[in-house]
Amino acid sequence: MVILDVTIINVAVPVIGRDLSASLTGIQWITDGYTLVLAGFLLTGGALGDRLGNRRVFCWGVAVFTAASAACALAPRVPFLVAARLLEGLGAALIVPGSLALLQQAYPAPAARARAFGLWGSMAGIAASAGPLLGGLLVTAVGWRWVFLINLPVGAACLVLTLRHVARSPRRPTRALDWPAQCAVVAAVALLTAALNEAGRRGWSDPAVLAGLGLAVTAAAAFAFRERLARAPALPLSLLRSRAMSGGAVIGLLFNFGFYGMVFTASLRFQHQRGFSALRTGLALFPAVAMTMFASVLSGRLSRRTGDRPLVISGMLLAALGLAGWAAAGAHPAYPLLVAPMMAAGFGTSFALTGGTATVMGAAPPAYSGTASALFNTTRQIGSATGVALGGSLLATAGDYSAGLRTGMAVGALAYLAAAGLAWLCVPA
Repeated sequence: MVILDVTIINVAVPVIGRDLSASLTGIQWITDGYTLVLAGFLLTGGALGDRLGNRRVFCWGVAVFTAASAACALAPRVPFLVAARLLEGLGAALIVPGSLALLQQAYPAPAARARAFGLWGSMAGIAASAGPLLGGLLVTAVGWRWVFLINLPVGAACLVLTLRHVARSPRRPTRALDWPAQCAVVAAVALLTAALNEAGRRGWSDPAVLAGLGLAVTAAAAFAFRERLARAPALPLSLLRSRAMSGGAVIGLLFNFGFYGMVFTASLRFQHQRGFSALRTGLALFPAVAMTMFASVLSGRLSRRTGDRPLVISGMLLAALGLAGWAAAGAHPAYPLLVAPMMAAGFGTSFALTGGTATVMGAAPPAYSGTASALFNTTRQIGSATGVALGGSLLATAGDYSAGLRTGMAVGALAYLAAAGLAWLCVPA
Protein backbone atom coordinates (compact mmCIF):
# COMPACT_ATOMS: atom_id res chain seq x y z
CA MET A 1 0.00 0.00 0.00
CA VAL A 2 2.83 2.40 0.88
CA ILE A 3 4.95 1.61 -2.18
CA LEU A 4 1.93 1.54 -4.48
CA ASP A 5 1.20 5.17 -3.65
CA VAL A 6 4.63 6.16 -4.97
CA THR A 7 3.97 4.91 -8.50
CA ILE A 8 0.17 4.76 -8.90
CA ILE A 9 -0.09 8.56 -8.80
CA ASN A 10 1.98 9.01 -11.98
CA VAL A 11 -0.84 8.02 -14.35
CA ALA A 12 -3.53 9.77 -12.29
CA VAL A 13 -1.91 13.17 -11.85
CA PRO A 14 -2.68 14.53 -15.37
CA VAL A 15 -6.38 13.86 -14.76
CA ILE A 16 -6.16 15.33 -11.26
CA GLY A 17 -4.52 18.44 -12.68
CA ARG A 18 -7.34 18.97 -15.18
CA ASP A 19 -10.09 18.24 -12.65
CA LEU A 20 -8.73 20.55 -9.92
CA SER A 21 -7.17 23.15 -12.28
CA ALA A 22 -3.73 22.53 -10.82
CA SER A 23 -0.63 24.44 -11.88
CA LEU A 24 2.56 22.64 -12.85
CA THR A 25 3.98 23.36 -9.40
CA GLY A 26 0.86 21.91 -7.77
CA ILE A 27 1.13 18.76 -9.88
CA GLN A 28 4.78 18.38 -8.86
CA TRP A 29 3.91 18.67 -5.16
CA ILE A 30 1.07 16.16 -5.50
CA THR A 31 3.56 13.70 -6.97
CA ASP A 32 6.71 14.43 -4.96
CA GLY A 33 5.44 15.69 -1.59
CA TYR A 34 4.57 12.16 -0.48
CA THR A 35 8.00 10.80 -1.44
CA LEU A 36 9.86 13.66 0.26
CA VAL A 37 8.11 13.18 3.61
CA LEU A 38 8.40 9.38 3.39
CA ALA A 39 12.14 9.50 2.73
CA GLY A 40 12.81 12.23 5.26
CA PHE A 41 11.00 10.74 8.25
CA LEU A 42 11.90 7.05 7.92
CA LEU A 43 14.69 7.24 10.52
CA THR A 44 12.39 9.15 12.87
CA GLY A 45 9.76 6.43 12.45
CA GLY A 46 12.34 3.75 13.19
CA ALA A 47 13.59 5.54 16.31
CA LEU A 48 10.04 6.03 17.61
CA GLY A 49 9.33 2.33 17.05
CA ASP A 50 12.41 1.28 19.02
CA ARG A 51 11.44 3.60 21.89
CA LEU A 52 7.65 3.25 22.05
CA GLY A 53 7.18 -0.25 20.59
CA ASN A 54 7.16 -1.12 16.91
CA ARG A 55 3.62 -2.50 16.90
CA ARG A 56 2.23 0.67 18.45
CA VAL A 57 4.02 3.00 16.03
CA PHE A 58 3.15 0.75 13.08
CA CYS A 59 -0.56 0.95 13.98
CA TRP A 60 -0.31 4.72 14.37
CA GLY A 61 1.20 4.87 10.90
CA VAL A 62 -1.56 2.74 9.37
CA ALA A 63 -4.23 4.92 10.99
CA VAL A 64 -2.60 8.16 9.81
CA PHE A 65 -2.01 6.78 6.30
CA THR A 66 -5.59 5.54 5.94
CA ALA A 67 -7.13 8.77 7.22
CA ALA A 68 -4.87 10.83 4.95
CA SER A 69 -5.85 8.66 1.96
CA ALA A 70 -9.50 9.42 2.68
CA ALA A 71 -8.66 13.13 2.82
CA CYS A 72 -6.85 12.85 -0.54
CA ALA A 73 -9.89 11.22 -2.11
CA LEU A 74 -12.19 13.97 -0.82
CA ALA A 75 -9.87 16.88 -1.65
CA PRO A 76 -11.82 19.81 -3.17
CA ARG A 77 -8.74 21.87 -4.12
CA VAL A 78 -5.06 21.40 -4.82
CA PRO A 79 -3.67 22.85 -1.54
CA PHE A 80 -5.90 20.47 0.44
CA LEU A 81 -4.69 17.51 -1.65
CA VAL A 82 -1.03 18.48 -1.25
CA ALA A 83 -1.41 18.75 2.54
CA ALA A 84 -3.15 15.36 2.66
CA ARG A 85 -0.36 13.82 0.56
CA LEU A 86 2.25 15.17 2.99
CA LEU A 87 0.33 13.64 5.90
CA GLU A 88 0.06 10.38 3.96
CA GLY A 89 3.85 10.35 3.58
CA LEU A 90 4.25 10.81 7.33
CA GLY A 91 2.01 7.80 7.98
CA ALA A 92 4.04 5.77 5.49
CA ALA A 93 7.28 6.73 7.26
CA LEU A 94 5.87 5.25 10.49
CA ILE A 95 4.70 2.06 8.74
CA VAL A 96 7.77 0.95 6.79
CA PRO A 97 10.43 0.62 9.55
CA GLY A 98 7.98 -1.11 11.88
CA SER A 99 6.94 -3.62 9.21
CA LEU A 100 10.40 -5.19 8.98
CA ALA A 101 11.00 -4.95 12.73
CA LEU A 102 7.72 -6.77 13.42
CA LEU A 103 8.62 -9.52 10.95
CA GLN A 104 11.98 -9.95 12.65
CA GLN A 105 10.20 -10.15 16.01
CA ALA A 106 7.57 -12.63 14.78
CA TYR A 107 9.99 -15.01 13.04
CA PRO A 108 13.13 -15.53 15.16
CA ALA A 109 14.18 -18.64 13.19
CA PRO A 110 16.43 -17.60 10.26
CA ALA A 111 14.68 -19.81 7.68
CA ALA A 112 11.17 -18.59 8.54
CA ARG A 113 12.41 -15.00 8.74
CA ALA A 114 13.97 -15.27 5.28
CA ARG A 115 10.66 -16.46 3.81
CA ALA A 116 8.84 -13.59 5.54
CA PHE A 117 11.35 -11.05 4.22
CA GLY A 118 10.94 -12.62 0.78
CA LEU A 119 7.18 -12.05 0.83
CA TRP A 120 7.73 -8.49 2.12
CA GLY A 121 10.09 -7.78 -0.76
CA SER A 122 7.82 -9.34 -3.35
CA MET A 123 4.91 -7.16 -2.25
CA ALA A 124 7.09 -4.07 -2.59
CA GLY A 125 8.28 -5.08 -6.06
CA ILE A 126 4.80 -5.94 -7.29
CA ALA A 127 3.35 -2.69 -5.93
CA ALA A 128 6.08 -0.57 -7.50
CA SER A 129 5.72 -2.15 -10.91
CA ALA A 130 1.94 -2.61 -10.90
CA GLY A 131 1.22 1.00 -9.88
CA PRO A 132 0.92 2.34 -13.44
CA LEU A 133 -1.30 -0.57 -14.50
CA LEU A 134 -3.63 -0.35 -11.49
CA GLY A 135 -3.69 3.43 -11.70
CA GLY A 136 -4.63 3.30 -15.36
CA LEU A 137 -7.44 0.84 -14.64
CA LEU A 138 -8.88 2.88 -11.76
CA VAL A 139 -8.64 6.25 -13.51
CA THR A 140 -10.22 4.86 -16.66
CA ALA A 141 -13.00 2.89 -14.95
CA VAL A 142 -14.06 4.85 -11.85
CA GLY A 143 -12.05 8.09 -11.61
CA TRP A 144 -8.87 9.36 -9.98
CA ARG A 145 -10.29 9.55 -6.44
CA TRP A 146 -10.33 5.76 -6.31
CA VAL A 147 -6.53 5.79 -6.51
CA PHE A 148 -6.74 6.89 -2.86
CA LEU A 149 -10.01 5.23 -1.82
CA ILE A 150 -8.54 1.80 -2.55
CA ASN A 151 -6.27 2.30 0.49
CA LEU A 152 -9.19 2.51 2.93
CA PRO A 153 -10.28 -1.16 3.08
CA VAL A 154 -6.65 -2.29 2.97
CA GLY A 155 -5.69 0.01 5.83
CA ALA A 156 -8.69 -0.99 7.95
CA ALA A 157 -8.00 -4.71 7.44
CA CYS A 158 -4.30 -4.20 8.19
CA LEU A 159 -5.07 -2.40 11.45
CA VAL A 160 -7.53 -5.06 12.65
CA LEU A 161 -5.28 -7.98 11.74
CA THR A 162 -2.22 -6.39 13.33
CA LEU A 163 -3.99 -5.72 16.63
CA ARG A 164 -5.44 -9.23 16.64
CA HIS A 165 -2.49 -11.36 15.52
CA VAL A 166 0.78 -9.44 16.05
CA ALA A 167 2.37 -9.65 19.49
CA ARG A 168 3.15 -6.47 21.41
CA SER A 169 6.64 -5.11 20.91
CA PRO A 170 9.01 -4.26 23.77
CA ARG A 171 9.17 -0.61 24.76
CA ARG A 172 12.39 1.12 25.76
CA PRO A 173 11.26 4.32 27.53
CA THR A 174 14.78 5.06 28.72
CA ARG A 175 15.96 5.35 25.12
CA ALA A 176 16.14 9.09 24.45
CA LEU A 177 15.18 10.55 21.09
CA ASP A 178 17.96 12.79 19.78
CA TRP A 179 15.77 15.47 18.23
CA PRO A 180 18.61 17.66 16.84
CA ALA A 181 19.97 14.62 14.98
CA GLN A 182 16.48 13.64 13.82
CA CYS A 183 15.90 17.14 12.43
CA ALA A 184 19.28 17.07 10.68
CA VAL A 185 18.63 13.73 8.99
CA VAL A 186 15.10 14.78 7.95
CA ALA A 187 16.58 17.92 6.37
CA ALA A 188 19.40 15.99 4.68
CA VAL A 189 17.22 13.28 3.15
CA ALA A 190 14.40 15.64 2.16
CA LEU A 191 16.79 18.15 0.55
CA LEU A 192 18.67 15.40 -1.28
CA THR A 193 15.47 13.79 -2.55
CA ALA A 194 14.06 17.16 -3.63
CA ALA A 195 17.28 18.08 -5.44
CA LEU A 196 17.37 14.72 -7.24
CA ASN A 197 13.74 15.03 -8.27
CA GLU A 198 14.33 18.54 -9.60
CA ALA A 199 17.51 17.46 -11.41
CA GLY A 200 15.41 15.27 -13.67
CA ARG A 201 13.37 18.31 -14.73
CA ARG A 202 15.80 21.25 -14.47
CA GLY A 203 19.16 19.61 -15.19
CA TRP A 204 22.09 18.96 -12.85
CA SER A 205 23.64 22.41 -13.31
CA ASP A 206 20.54 24.35 -12.26
CA PRO A 207 21.25 26.66 -9.27
CA ALA A 208 18.30 25.31 -7.29
CA VAL A 209 19.54 21.74 -7.73
CA LEU A 210 23.11 22.64 -6.76
CA ALA A 211 21.87 24.59 -3.73
CA GLY A 212 19.73 21.65 -2.63
CA LEU A 213 22.65 19.22 -2.94
CA GLY A 214 24.92 21.58 -1.02
CA LEU A 215 22.42 22.05 1.79
CA ALA A 216 21.85 18.28 1.94
CA VAL A 217 25.59 17.69 2.40
CA THR A 218 25.69 20.38 5.11
CA ALA A 219 22.77 18.78 6.96
CA ALA A 220 24.39 15.33 6.69
CA ALA A 221 27.64 16.73 8.14
CA ALA A 222 25.68 18.31 10.99
CA PHE A 223 24.00 14.95 11.64
CA ALA A 224 27.35 13.11 11.77
CA PHE A 225 28.82 15.75 14.10
CA ARG A 226 25.82 15.55 16.41
CA GLU A 227 25.95 11.74 16.51
CA ARG A 228 29.55 11.86 17.75
CA LEU A 229 28.50 14.02 20.70
CA ALA A 230 25.13 12.49 21.60
CA ARG A 231 24.77 10.17 24.61
CA ALA A 232 21.93 8.29 22.91
CA PRO A 233 22.52 8.74 19.17
CA ALA A 234 19.70 8.22 16.68
CA LEU A 235 21.97 6.09 14.48
CA PRO A 236 25.00 4.88 16.46
CA LEU A 237 28.14 5.11 14.38
CA SER A 238 29.07 1.64 15.64
CA LEU A 239 26.21 0.27 13.53
CA LEU A 240 27.62 1.92 10.42
CA ARG A 241 31.03 0.42 11.15
CA SER A 242 29.45 -2.99 10.65
CA ARG A 243 30.37 -4.16 7.17
CA ALA A 244 27.09 -6.04 6.80
CA MET A 245 24.98 -3.07 7.92
CA SER A 246 26.61 -0.33 5.85
CA GLY A 247 27.29 -2.59 2.87
CA GLY A 248 23.73 -3.94 2.86
CA ALA A 249 22.35 -0.39 2.94
CA VAL A 250 24.47 0.62 -0.08
CA ILE A 251 23.41 -2.54 -1.93
CA GLY A 252 19.78 -1.51 -1.34
CA LEU A 253 20.55 1.93 -2.79
CA LEU A 254 22.18 0.43 -5.89
CA PHE A 255 19.49 -2.09 -6.80
CA ASN A 256 16.71 0.44 -6.29
CA PHE A 257 18.69 2.81 -8.51
CA GLY A 258 18.76 0.24 -11.28
CA PHE A 259 15.20 -1.06 -10.96
CA TYR A 260 13.31 2.22 -10.54
CA GLY A 261 15.44 3.89 -13.18
CA MET A 262 14.43 1.10 -15.58
CA VAL A 263 10.72 1.35 -14.75
CA PHE A 264 10.72 5.15 -15.11
CA THR A 265 12.61 5.35 -18.40
CA ALA A 266 10.74 2.36 -19.86
CA SER A 267 7.41 4.00 -18.98
CA LEU A 268 8.40 7.19 -20.78
CA ARG A 269 9.70 5.21 -23.74
CA PHE A 270 6.45 3.28 -24.16
CA GLN A 271 4.20 6.33 -23.75
CA HIS A 272 6.16 9.04 -25.58
CA GLN A 273 7.90 7.12 -28.34
CA ARG A 274 5.47 4.29 -28.97
CA GLY A 275 2.26 6.12 -28.10
CA PHE A 276 1.04 3.61 -25.51
CA SER A 277 -1.77 4.59 -23.16
CA ALA A 278 -1.21 4.43 -19.39
CA LEU A 279 -3.03 1.11 -19.23
CA ARG A 280 -1.09 -0.36 -22.14
CA THR A 281 2.16 0.87 -20.60
CA GLY A 282 1.33 -0.98 -17.39
CA LEU A 283 0.67 -4.13 -19.39
CA ALA A 284 3.94 -3.68 -21.27
CA LEU A 285 5.83 -3.54 -17.95
CA PHE A 286 4.02 -6.60 -16.61
CA PRO A 287 6.87 -9.07 -17.38
CA ALA A 288 9.02 -7.31 -14.78
CA VAL A 289 6.14 -7.42 -12.28
CA ALA A 290 5.39 -11.10 -12.89
CA MET A 291 8.87 -12.11 -11.80
CA THR A 292 8.97 -10.26 -8.48
CA MET A 293 6.63 -12.50 -6.47
CA PHE A 294 8.16 -15.74 -7.71
CA ALA A 295 11.74 -14.55 -7.26
CA SER A 296 11.29 -13.29 -3.69
CA VAL A 297 9.53 -16.43 -2.49
CA LEU A 298 12.14 -18.65 -4.16
CA SER A 299 14.95 -16.58 -2.63
CA GLY A 300 13.43 -16.91 0.84
CA ARG A 301 13.23 -20.68 0.49
CA LEU A 302 16.78 -21.07 -0.87
CA SER A 303 18.49 -18.85 1.70
CA ARG A 304 18.42 -21.48 4.44
CA ARG A 305 20.43 -23.81 2.17
CA THR A 306 22.79 -21.39 0.47
CA GLY A 307 22.99 -18.37 2.75
CA ASP A 308 22.35 -14.83 1.58
CA ARG A 309 25.57 -14.03 -0.29
CA PRO A 310 25.09 -16.32 -3.33
CA LEU A 311 21.50 -15.14 -3.75
CA VAL A 312 22.36 -11.44 -3.68
CA ILE A 313 25.31 -11.86 -6.05
CA SER A 314 23.44 -14.03 -8.55
CA GLY A 315 20.39 -11.73 -8.46
CA MET A 316 22.47 -8.63 -9.13
CA LEU A 317 24.38 -10.31 -11.96
CA LEU A 318 21.14 -11.48 -13.59
CA ALA A 319 19.61 -7.99 -13.30
CA ALA A 320 22.78 -6.45 -14.76
CA LEU A 321 22.57 -8.88 -17.68
CA GLY A 322 18.95 -7.84 -18.26
CA LEU A 323 19.66 -4.10 -18.42
CA ALA A 324 22.78 -4.67 -20.50
CA GLY A 325 20.65 -6.72 -22.91
CA TRP A 326 18.19 -3.83 -23.24
CA ALA A 327 21.04 -1.38 -23.86
CA ALA A 328 22.43 -3.65 -26.57
CA ALA A 329 19.06 -4.29 -28.25
CA GLY A 330 19.42 -1.33 -30.61
CA ALA A 331 17.73 2.03 -31.10
CA HIS A 332 14.24 0.76 -31.92
CA PRO A 333 13.94 -2.86 -30.75
CA ALA A 334 10.71 -4.79 -31.19
CA TYR A 335 8.81 -5.23 -27.94
CA PRO A 336 9.31 -9.06 -27.81
CA LEU A 337 13.07 -8.44 -27.63
CA LEU A 338 12.56 -6.43 -24.42
CA VAL A 339 10.52 -9.03 -22.54
CA ALA A 340 13.50 -11.15 -21.49
CA PRO A 341 15.59 -8.14 -20.26
CA MET A 342 12.63 -6.87 -18.20
CA MET A 343 12.04 -10.33 -16.71
CA ALA A 344 15.72 -10.66 -15.84
CA ALA A 345 15.82 -7.25 -14.13
CA GLY A 346 12.62 -7.87 -12.18
CA PHE A 347 13.63 -11.38 -11.14
CA GLY A 348 17.20 -10.44 -10.21
CA THR A 349 16.21 -7.41 -8.12
CA SER A 350 13.60 -9.31 -6.12
CA PHE A 351 15.88 -12.35 -5.80
CA ALA A 352 18.53 -10.14 -4.17
CA LEU A 353 16.17 -8.05 -2.04
CA THR A 354 15.48 -10.85 0.44
CA GLY A 355 19.17 -11.41 1.15
CA GLY A 356 19.89 -7.70 1.34
CA THR A 357 17.08 -7.18 3.82
CA ALA A 358 18.15 -10.15 5.95
CA THR A 359 21.75 -8.91 5.95
CA VAL A 360 20.88 -5.47 7.30
CA MET A 361 18.32 -6.68 9.83
CA GLY A 362 20.58 -9.51 11.02
CA ALA A 363 23.43 -7.08 11.69
CA ALA A 364 21.31 -4.91 14.01
CA PRO A 365 20.88 -5.56 17.74
CA PRO A 366 17.20 -6.02 18.77
CA ALA A 367 17.09 -2.59 20.39
CA TYR A 368 17.82 -0.98 17.01
CA SER A 369 15.74 -3.15 14.68
CA GLY A 370 13.46 -0.24 13.74
CA THR A 371 16.43 2.03 13.13
CA ALA A 372 18.12 -0.59 10.94
CA SER A 373 14.95 -1.03 8.91
CA ALA A 374 14.67 2.74 8.53
CA LEU A 375 18.29 3.04 7.39
CA PHE A 376 17.83 0.32 4.76
CA ASN A 377 14.64 1.84 3.40
CA THR A 378 16.03 5.38 3.45
CA THR A 379 18.97 4.36 1.27
CA ARG A 380 16.56 2.53 -1.03
CA GLN A 381 14.42 5.68 -1.38
CA ILE A 382 17.53 7.70 -2.20
CA GLY A 383 18.47 5.09 -4.81
CA SER A 384 15.02 5.29 -6.37
CA ALA A 385 15.10 9.09 -6.53
CA THR A 386 18.61 9.04 -8.00
CA GLY A 387 17.67 6.47 -10.64
CA VAL A 388 14.59 8.45 -11.70
CA ALA A 389 16.47 11.77 -11.72
CA LEU A 390 19.40 10.44 -13.73
CA GLY A 391 17.09 8.64 -16.14
CA GLY A 392 15.08 11.81 -16.70
CA SER A 393 18.23 13.87 -17.23
CA LEU A 394 19.65 11.42 -19.76
CA LEU A 395 16.40 11.38 -21.72
CA ALA A 396 16.18 15.18 -21.67
CA THR A 397 19.78 15.97 -22.60
CA ALA A 398 20.54 13.24 -25.13
CA GLY A 399 20.12 14.32 -28.72
CA ASP A 400 18.40 11.01 -29.47
CA TYR A 401 15.71 9.74 -27.09
CA SER A 402 16.73 6.14 -27.73
CA ALA A 403 20.39 6.92 -27.03
CA GLY A 404 19.48 8.46 -23.65
CA LEU A 405 17.42 5.41 -22.71
CA ARG A 406 20.17 2.97 -23.68
CA THR A 407 22.72 5.01 -21.72
CA GLY A 408 20.43 4.90 -18.69
CA MET A 409 20.10 1.12 -18.98
CA ALA A 410 23.88 0.74 -19.25
CA VAL A 411 24.39 2.88 -16.12
CA GLY A 412 21.79 0.76 -14.29
CA ALA A 413 23.65 -2.40 -15.34
CA LEU A 414 26.88 -0.96 -13.89
CA ALA A 415 25.06 -0.20 -10.62
CA TYR A 416 23.91 -3.82 -10.41
CA LEU A 417 27.47 -5.04 -11.07
CA ALA A 418 28.76 -2.76 -8.30
CA ALA A 419 26.12 -4.19 -5.95
CA ALA A 420 27.24 -7.73 -6.82
CA GLY A 421 30.86 -6.87 -6.00
CA LEU A 422 29.84 -5.19 -2.75
CA ALA A 423 27.77 -8.24 -1.80
CA TRP A 424 30.85 -10.43 -2.20
CA LEU A 425 32.66 -8.24 0.34
CA CYS A 426 29.88 -7.40 2.81
CA VAL A 427 27.14 -10.04 2.87
CA PRO A 428 27.96 -12.86 5.29
CA ALA A 429 28.62 -16.21 3.65
